[in-house]
Amino acid sequence: MDTVPFSLLAPWASGLATGLGLFAAVGAQSAFILRQGLQRVHIGSVMVVCAIIDAICIFGSVLAWRSLAGQVSWAMPALAACGAAFLGAYAVRAAYRAWSAASALAPAGGAATRRGAMLAALGFTVINPHFWLDIVLIGSLAQAFGHDAVAYAAGVTTASVLWLLTLGGGARLLGPLFRDPRAWRVLDGGIALVMALLAWRLLLRAL
Repeated sequence: MDTVPFSLLAPWASGLATGLGLFAAVGAQSAFILRQGLQRVHIGSVMVVCAIIDAICIFGSVLAWRSLAGQVSWAMPALAACGAAFLGAYAVRAAYRAWSAASALAPAGGAATRRGAMLAALGFTVINPHFWLDIVLIGSLAQAFGHDAVAYAAGVTTASVLWLLTLGGGARLLGPLFRDPRAWRVLDGGIALVMALLAWRLLLRAL
C-alpha cells in the first residue's frame, strides 16, 4: 500500500513538466489574466474559471479526446477561424488602448464586471485553437502511462494552477511599475502585437 503513491509520482512529475512547458508562455489567456491582475479587477474569479476549465479539459482529454480526434478532424480549421477573429478583435482593442493614454488606466480596458471578466476568461480559454491543440497533445502523451494516465493528468493540472498563481502573484508585484500610464501603453502595445501575430497564424492555419 505504501508504494502506490510512489508509483504515481513519475507520471505526475512528467505531467507537471509537460504542463509547465505548454502553459508557461505568453498567449491570449495569459495576457488577459496579466492585465486583469495588474488592474486587480476580479482576478480571483478569472483564475478560478481558468483553473476549472483547464482541469475539466485536461482530464477529459486524457480519458476520451484521443478516441474522438479522428471523428472531429474538421473542427480544427473551424476553431482556427473563430479564434483568429476573436484574437484579432482583441488586438484592435489593445492597440486602441495603447494609442489612447486616457484609456490606458481605465478599468474598462479589461473586463470591469465580475460576469464580464469570467465570460472573457471563458472565451480566451475555449475560443483558442492553441489551447485545444495542447489538450489533444496532453491526451496523446498520457496514453503512454496506461492506467496511471490520470496521475499524468493531475500533474498537468497542477502545472496549470501553478502558472495561474504565478500570473496573479506576479501581476501584484508589478503593480507599482504600472502606476505610470506609459507602462500601461507599452503593455497594451505588446498585447496587441501578440494577439495580432496569434490571429495571423490561426488565419493561415484555417486557410
